[in-house]
Amino acid sequence: MESFGPLQFLKDRTTLITVATGFLAKIFVEKILRIQPNVKKLYLLVRAEDTQSATKRVQNEIVEKDLLRVVRDTCGANLESFISEKVVSVAGDVSFLDLGVKDSQVRGQMLREIDLVVNFAATSSFDESLSAR
Repeated sequence: MESFGPLQFLKDRTTLITVATGFLAKIFVEKILRIQPNVKKLYLLVRAEDTQSATKRVQNEIVEKDLLRVVRDTCGANLESFISEKVVSVAGDVSFLDLGVKDSQVRGQMLREIDLVVNFAATSSFDESLSAR
């Protein structure tokens, strides 16, 4: 009998992660790539004008950061091919219709492939006024 370890349910599945460059989302992406390298694919939705800009944001804000140190050490010279096989950067915005994904081919591919959506979008307000006693 196979044990059901952390993130085992992501094995061979494709997941959409919204607001992928947010703090918690980055940690989640790292954990998936480290613990469940057999994930089929991760679509990372980031605010960007186009695919090239989205890819650059994911590269700069996730892949090149120290956060992926363990994944980088594990993959070694294969890191780039591992990331290109597992990660798809998607330009969009959760506040728009169809997640703001303008490319109809990408939207169609996502609809066909995605098994699971993990939404990290949130509205935060730090507008608290403190009164002295």
